[in-house]
Amino acid sequence: MKPRQVIFKPAGVPLNRLEEVLLLPEELEALRLADLEGKMQAQAAQEMGVSRSTFQRILTQARRQVSRALVEGCALRLQDETVTPMPPAPRGPRREGPTKKR
Repeated sequence: MKPRQVIFKPAGVPLNRLEEVLLLPEELEALRLADLEGKMQAQAAQEMGVSRSTFQRILTQARRQVSRALVEGCALRLQDETVTPMPPAPRGPRREGPTKKR
């Protein structure tokens, strides 16, 4: 399965005449958590499974990419990750409950 491509660009300008700026999936997620949901960096970093400093670096890069696309009139390309569902983890043996006495 191919990743889905989403592009935002200035109206009236053909895509082949625009420079493209790539926004990575983790950058989009950082923007969503920090700017859309208003989460604090520590909480957002925990949700993404990264350190707070790594979250800050990802967020800074994401804001830079979006700002560049808006200010310089570039196309902004978002690339979704292809998600493959993982099989459920194997379960251990079932525990027997207390036996009923009759």
